[in-house]
Amino acid sequence: MSLLEIRNLTKIFPGVVRAVDDVSLDIHSGETLGLVGESGSGKSTLGRLILRLIEPTSGNISFEGRDLLAVGSGEMRRFRRDLQIIFQDPFASLDPRFRVEDVIAEPLIIHSDVRGDRGLGRAKLDRRVAELLRAVGLDESARTRYPHEFSGGQRQRIGIARALALRPKFIVCDEPVSALDVSVGAQIVNLLAQLQREFGLTYLFISHSMPVVRYLSTRIAVMYKGKIVEVGSTDLITSQPVHPYTRSLLQATPELSL
Repeated sequence: MSLLEIRNLTKIFPGVVRAVDDVSLDIHSGETLGLVGESGSGKSTLGRLILRLIEPTSGNISFEGRDLLAVGSGEMRRFRRDLQIIFQDPFASLDPRFRVEDVIAEPLIIHSDVRGDRGLGRAKLDRRVAELLRAVGLDESARTRYPHEFSGGQRQRIGIARALALRPKFIVCDEPVSALDVSVGAQIVNLLAQLQREFGLTYLFISHSMPVVRYLSTRIAVMYKGKIVEVGSTDLITSQPVHPYTRSLLQATPELSL
């Protein structure tokens, strides 16, 4: 079953740069669709278009059968609880003025009226923050500290906890390990796999690393110069690539043990 359907999605930036060029994809409920390609291929732009963080030039996006491009900002806010993102840079994506508990609680507070939780109390917030910290492998001592007191991997765990706060159905993982050391990145990838099983999540996992995508993904979409040039099961793409660009990605990347 398709959770998301993307049809003929195009984004043209000033200067007639086609960052995303007529892309069509289905993302199935419960799967990880790996989106792989070199830097500048349009992967992150596509992820942001799907979430309507930027608006497309043309095309269609539907989520659970609803046309996301036809809804206004007020109704789109309701969809935000189901559509979340984990950003690439765990240093820039957390507000340095907020304590960890405030970073994680912020979406719960903002969306309390959307979820019917008017008057969301401090005790309920505290319990939910504690649950989320445990889910990503951090202890209670983290809640009153600030982002600068944590390592890159720990900050990314905080970012993941924030993305999970509203119990979303779909998460764009926008190169979530590319800014981390390999060993730390492997821990984050394994955490994402664990959380997917635990919470029934669907991922669009964006990366320039074919080994990481191969490890985590159910299917793989290969992006080149704004276009999707090949889509298929992980086994098929990695064992019988059809497009020359896919073959070059496989030949250029080393094996990764996770």
